[in-house]
Amino acid sequence: MLDLEERNRARKKAMRLLEHMDRTEKGLTDKLRQAEFSPEAVEDAIAYVKSYGYINDARYARTYISFRMETRSRQKILRQKILSELQLKGVDRQTALDAWNEMEELMEPDEREVLRRTIEKKYAPDTELDEGQMRRLYGYLARRAFRYEDISHTLEEMNIRVNRDME
Repeated sequence: MLDLEERNRARKKAMRLLEHMDRTEKGLTDKLRQAEFSPEAVEDAIAYVKSYGYINDARYARTYISFRMETRSRQKILRQKILSELQLKGVDRQTALDAWNEMEELMEPDEREVLRRTIEKKYAPDTELDEGQMRRLYGYLARRAFRYEDISHTLEEMNIRVNRDME
């Protein structure tokens, strides 16, 4: 039988832990167990904060991914690494994948704009390049962690192409 006092202490502890940072259900459960609450009190506290929407693994995953995408300094972000980190934090794989796809869609327009501005620093739209220039441009952009598909699409949009007669 769950002691009323312990139940209230566990709920208050859960609320205090969530004041400082968002947590996964597993993360909050682990913290409450470390505080030596009974399994019943932990379960009750989790159900309590869940009922108010204070813990939500999908929201946590989106926030985590967004933060990681924004803080990288144009370094290639490893999708698998972030998904693994989320799984270690207790987010199930499908929730993490869904969050990744959602955040990637939100972040992609900005990436394309950065790519476009980077290309414009080197070449104006409607420019014809020889094959060597085009290879160097692709290499330059790839080293800055832009994806091949994005580079090709943006160059096509900007009408920057190889002039075969320049050889």
